[in-house]
Amino acid sequence: MGKALVIVESPAKARTIGKFLGSGYVVKSSMGHILDLPVRKLGIDIENDFKPTYEVIKEKKKIVKEIAEVITKFSEIYIATDEDREGEAIGCHLVEACGLPIKKVKRVVFHEITKEAIIESFKNTRGIDYNMVNAQQARRIMDRLVGYKISPLLSSRVRKGLSAGRVQSAALRIIVDREKEIKKFAPQEYWSIACELKKKDAVDMFSAHLASKAGVTYKKLDINNEKTAKGIVKELKGQDYIISGIKKKVKKRNPFPPFITSTLQQEAYLKIGFSPEKTMRVAQNLYEGVKLAGGVTGIITYMRTDSLNIASSAQKEARKWVDKNIGKSYIPESPRIYKTRSKTAQEAHEAIRPVSVGQTPDKMREYLTGDQNKLYRLIWERFVASQMASAAFDAVSVNIKAGNYLLGVSGQTVKFQGFMKVYTQLSAKECHIPVLAEGDVLELKQVDSKQHFTEPPPRFNGASLIKNLEAKGIGRPSTYAPIINTIVRRRYVIVKKKQFVPTEIGFVVNDMLVKHFPGVIDVGFTARMEEELDEIATGEKKGVSVLNDFYGPFEKTLRNAREKMENVKPKDESTSEVCEKCGKPMVVREGRFGKFLACSGFPKCRNAFPLNEKGEKIMPEVTDKACEKCGKPMVIKSGRRGRFLACSGYPECRNTRSLDGEDKKAPPEPTDEVCENCGMPMVIRTGRRGRFMACSGFPKCRNVKSLTAGSEEEEKKKDK
Repeated sequence: MGKALVIVESPAKARTIGKFLGSGYVVKSSMGHILDLPVRKLGIDIENDFKPTYEVIKEKKKIVKEIAEVITKFSEIYIATDEDREGEAIGCHLVEACGLPIKKVKRVVFHEITKEAIIESFKNTRGIDYNMVNAQQARRIMDRLVGYKISPLLSSRVRKGLSAGRVQSAALRIIVDREKEIKKFAPQEYWSIACELKKKDAVDMFSAHLASKAGVTYKKLDINNEKTAKGIVKELKGQDYIISGIKKKVKKRNPFPPFITSTLQQEAYLKIGFSPEKTMRVAQNLYEGVKLAGGVTGIITYMRTDSLNIASSAQKEARKWVDKNIGKSYIPESPRIYKTRSKTAQEAHEAIRPVSVGQTPDKMREYLTGDQNKLYRLIWERFVASQMASAAFDAVSVNIKAGNYLLGVSGQTVKFQGFMKVYTQLSAKECHIPVLAEGDVLELKQVDSKQHFTEPPPRFNGASLIKNLEAKGIGRPSTYAPIINTIVRRRYVIVKKKQFVPTEIGFVVNDMLVKHFPGVIDVGFTARMEEELDEIATGEKKGVSVLNDFYGPFEKTLRNAREKMENVKPKDESTSEVCEKCGKPMVVREGRFGKFLACSGFPKCRNAFPLNEKGEKIMPEVTDKACEKCGKPMVIKSGRRGRFLACSGYPECRNTRSLDGEDKKAPPEPTDEVCENCGMPMVIRTGRRGRFMACSGFPKCRNVKSLTAGSEEEEKKKDK
């Protein structure tokens, strides 16, 4: 007795915290959730106030047993999981599953993993917040009800193995609706007209655009054919060009606020090309601990947040750093305070920021991987810039009279960089025009007319989809990346040129859900439900009340769908090919990963072959390896986790073997990408978990990137 037990979620966090706390504490990891609803049954007693039946997750039974066996050795037990709904639920489940004595249990929360923050948090403990636990439980129950009630319908009427989810289906609907807009879009022709002008005795020319005629402003589509455009060009060629008005003013541009989860994912996608999933994975590493010269410590604050709050100490440190390293004129009169615009923001944490501004990206470079350094630099620069002075621009707008026509040109030059000294916004562009005065006569050098066509709205990418989800109130900081991951993994959408494109099955599933469950996957409903979950977390509503309000209408909709949902399962396509194993005809069927060739004698004969995009059979690659069980040749096949060795005698012999070691002789596939760490070409290799991109400079450079299904690299490979 005497020592204290501390339970956190991840092993990395456990190691870091353990070093800070010292020998008086034993730190263990729960490896995430330890309890969940059962895998193969509903696990919810609907008639008994939706009471859930939790089970210890199979992979966590050993962890639960280890914790339960040692709790009597400790005088105090601290639960130090994340301060959000999921973290609170994990803490509650630890008490239940491990039999933790509630009198010994203390809840510890912190937003940064530094020694000072950890020590301070252990001085300010609290109990488990059961309102937050109830909110997480209500969300889990609701998602289970939707998934377990709708998914069997989709499997029986559309295709086996399909599934639905409350939030993911709303996200899919947004993508499908946009794709339908694009398909319906009819481009319209329009023309723009610009004049290349020069001040007398000046060297440089500048371009002015047609604005109005006889006081009537031209709208975008007013000049909609070549004949009209040429007529205007002809008239403009015979005019005198005189400066009729000049307006000058100083424009200010304020810095963006520090990052929250959604804006970090958006900016990381736009500026450094990280997917939302990769952004969160790298940020987790920066938060949980980086090995520095003085030991392991976290270098950013908690990265799942919707709050723009900043500690006053961090503001002071940023201002002091700017004063010392850039100059006093770059500091605003008072610290900048940002307010969260979202009505549903929980604001349980600070915004995402570096733990210490003094740990600059350049100082941290030697301790971080290439990806970590890129993301840390983005976070550091954004935070420091958020506490700096506004940028100032000298803005000029000029009107030019040409007969009945009026042309306009505007430009801006940077007068004072302000925060842009540290962080450049993508929209902050300069445009120079020469010094002009009212009454100046200009020379016309050229008149250009250019044909354009209106374009459809763009497909969503990782950044724009998250922005849309956030604007509509769908999901929370911890769910944006999993939402996208899920719809890609289910093959409802694929990624082409970094944009989300619905698949055929994605269209079918969405249309079925919209037709038969319009209220459940309605974007507005999903947003309102998020608000109600927040109200449960704050104690304003009861979880049972929210679930009752949801389930009554849902059950009625479900009964109606069971009666009326049509069967659209694709029928087998006959072929002229005969199964070499049993002699029955082969047919084309559609599965989770697309079309494949299968024996019509299924399930007695399970002979099958994948088909490529042209509908051609993909034969397994025969090797010189023999199966150690039956002696038949081993072949190379591809599965969810990549390539593997399988016995050609399948299904009689089901022997498989990892290609680890076998496939290393296969030459790496070249790519057009260059390693950001050392400049060497990147290549595609195959490992135990499938294909991945790696630096050709290995082992001197160990930079690697994952290749997810539907990624741009995979699309390039297919095109080749």
